[in-house]
Amino acid sequence: MTPTAASSRLARVVVALVLTSCALLCADASVHDYAGERFVGSGNAFILHGGSEGVYATSKAGAFIRFEKVAFRRTPESAAAAEEGGNRTATVTAVMFEAGHRDAIGGTDVSGERVLCCTPRMAKLGACTEGAVMYRAWNATGWPKVLSASFLPGGLEAAFPDETVAVSRTGMYTLLFVHCDASLAGGQVAAAGKTIWKNSRGYLPGRMAPLMPFYGAMSLAFAALAACWFAQYARFWREVAPLQSCATLVIALGMVETATWYLDLAEFNESGVRPRGATFWAATCGALRGTVARVLVLAVAMGHGVVRPALAGLKSARVAGLGAAFFAAAEALEVGENVGTVSDHPPAPARRLFLVLAVAALNTVFVYWIFSSLSKTLNKLKARRMTAKLEMYRRLNNALIIAVAVSLGWITFEIHFKSTEEYNERWRAAWVIPAVWQLISFSLLCAICLIWAPSQSSTRYAYSEEEGEDAERDLEDTRPLIRPGPLSYVDTWAISVSQDATKIILRTDSGVYAKAAGDGGKRV
Repeated sequence: MTPTAASSRLARVVVALVLTSCALLCADASVHDYAGERFVGSGNAFILHGGSEGVYATSKAGAFIRFEKVAFRRTPESAAAAEEGGNRTATVTAVMFEAGHRDAIGGTDVSGERVLCCTPRMAKLGACTEGAVMYRAWNATGWPKVLSASFLPGGLEAAFPDETVAVSRTGMYTLLFVHCDASLAGGQVAAAGKTIWKNSRGYLPGRMAPLMPFYGAMSLAFAALAACWFAQYARFWREVAPLQSCATLVIALGMVETATWYLDLAEFNESGVRPRGATFWAATCGALRGTVARVLVLAVAMGHGVVRPALAGLKSARVAGLGAAFFAAAEALEVGENVGTVSDHPPAPARRLFLVLAVAALNTVFVYWIFSSLSKTLNKLKARRMTAKLEMYRRLNNALIIAVAVSLGWITFEIHFKSTEEYNERWRAAWVIPAVWQLISFSLLCAICLIWAPSQSSTRYAYSEEEGEDAERDLEDTRPLIRPGPLSYVDTWAISVSQDATKIILRTDSGVYAKAAGDGGKRV
């Protein structure tokens, strides 16, 4: 087979893989299980959040929200309290609405306060029924959708009918279970059953759906990088330096991470149930890759394996401690955000903020330590006139500066995006936030691989004993030359020759010295 034919065949295979992956990847909602969740007081109502997802709807394939065996169970004490209070029937209402129609839920009290449940004063005005959830129809769309389930007198369970609510318009939809009965307050009611949210092409929530083709593409990108790197690695394996082996580990972890994320989302999209094991390992690989990459760059910035044989004991312990702390914080953040997450509703903001601040603080320490160490190493290479290593470190310095500048810009955009996105109305663009972080780290990894690619001259960049001895010798030669002699340091001096030209006379502040041919200097 000719090289041209082989290249053409390889190109067709790559195109087929990309098209197949896109066909398999472009699918999008999920199964929300309720197992003992409780209502939380909010204003004059009690609310249980049933789910919030971006839903893609098309005319060809139907999207829906399906109720399956959704029921609420109250305690016997709550049922007895309702009987004594004269409220023999208590109702739980399920309200489904699109984010753009959120103003159709609830109303404004005569005092100007926004409430969900109809108050006695509003009921007297004939605006609503006291104790009922308030809502109004939005145009002729039939939304918001409302379902109800009631506790019969003395009954302990209120069950919703197994019903499917069709969704014909793309948007961010929210399901709230609401009741206005004080006899059910205080955690007296627990939820059971599940709701199934399905887009027109699968079960992935709308914010997550674009990430599946993205991770599929990233898996191919890491595979291409690994192929190029391992080809060079196999070709020049005799000249491979230890730091290049560490870069191999980072590439391998990146391949595993992106492939695991893709498999996690693909299984989620197919079944509607997110596999906790795959999600956990994907999050762990991501945290581990980030930690190893940062420690590797810090070690290189310190000159490990390049201008010094190894890091000192205390310094290596500090690097290992910082790496361990970063891994623990990043692992907690990734696992907390992803494991078991089946909704586009964000996790608890207070807990997430604490973990985000911890990771940001450790990242700041890494960046400061890397650049301060890099500056010292560059100065050392300049002093020793190691031009090849100096050029390599300058390129690394430029790549890191660009990566940090882009990261700071993207952090600013992310803060603005999330601080102005109160109701998730820009949910279709939210996947870009994690995607760009992946692209930044991948681009930096490609730059480092380009700078440190295995080659015939790889050993030139590694530390050698001869180089260390030469550096010490150069250091000794550049020290001030101090020789013992009869003269101490003087402020002024003058030298002359005697009239008969037989003596050289040196006049200093400490005395006069004369030297004749074949004679030592004598003080006169």
